[in-house]
Amino acid sequence: MTIRHFRIFIAVCDTLSMTHAAKTLYMTQPSISQAISELETHYGLRLFERLGRRLRLTAGGEKLLAYARQMTALDSRIESAMRSFSAIYPLRIGASVTIGETLLIPILKKLQNKNTSQQIISEIHNTTELEDMIEADKLDIALVEGALHTATLTAISFAEDELVLVVSPQYNLIKSAAPLALEHCTDFRFFMREEGSGTRNLFEQTLLAHHIPIHIAGVYNNTASIKQAVLSGLGAAVLSRRLVGKELQEHSLMEIPLRGISLHRVFHIIYHKDKYLSPALQEFIDICHAVASGL
Repeated sequence: MTIRHFRIFIAVCDTLSMTHAAKTLYMTQPSISQAISELETHYGLRLFERLGRRLRLTAGGEKLLAYARQMTALDSRIESAMRSFSAIYPLRIGASVTIGETLLIPILKKLQNKNTSQQIISEIHNTTELEDMIEADKLDIALVEGALHTATLTAISFAEDELVLVVSPQYNLIKSAAPLALEHCTDFRFFMREEGSGTRNLFEQTLLAHHIPIHIAGVYNNTASIKQAVLSGLGAAVLSRRLVGKELQEHSLMEIPLRGISLHRVFHIIYHKDKYLSPALQEFIDICHAVASGL
């Protein structure tokens, strides 16, 4: 099997259409079909289910796709390296929303100061999206706040965090900042992150463990909007203490301790277990630890 076979296979997976893949690669459809047939014959399994005119990736196809993406990505890097040995490759970094709003910029600043010639591309997404991007080799490394769901990733802890329940001092369902049992929050209007967020996952798991339902008044994919809603007295939110430290100090937000509940968590550096840790990636990992520890 050749890199050409894998590139054709990826194109078919991305479009789920032999015809569209042929247009994308400027090839004929018979050539696309032949390459897929050769792959299936070589590995002795079906890569696609043919359902009428539609294709569906099989479990075996999904497994091959992960390897194919890594193979083609590595091939592209080899090609670039050999054609321009002195070229500097961009470091592709991802961060979940909470980390992106609190730790990412100091980390990037320190990295840039240590190596001014290093090109850096950074993105912010939720934990689930970052896992998928690492798996598809669209990122080299990422900083996440949630529990991992992908067995092919390596995780290194680098910082601790705590979620806190916050409301506006004017929120009509709160009379004081006294500790509150979680079951007494059922009347609160909660503003939450979107599904796939590490912050939301931890809070929902805690609610599920205690069999407590809540009223969700809003779902936002950023914490700035959630904070604005809570500051306006529209409801409550559970957010990282790192995100609301300034508002708590200024007393524009009030923390309500949850009696008998711990919402501590760990931030992780993640990368594919087969990823080669270049000197630049290792330096990034070291800087993450340094920034988190205040060095």
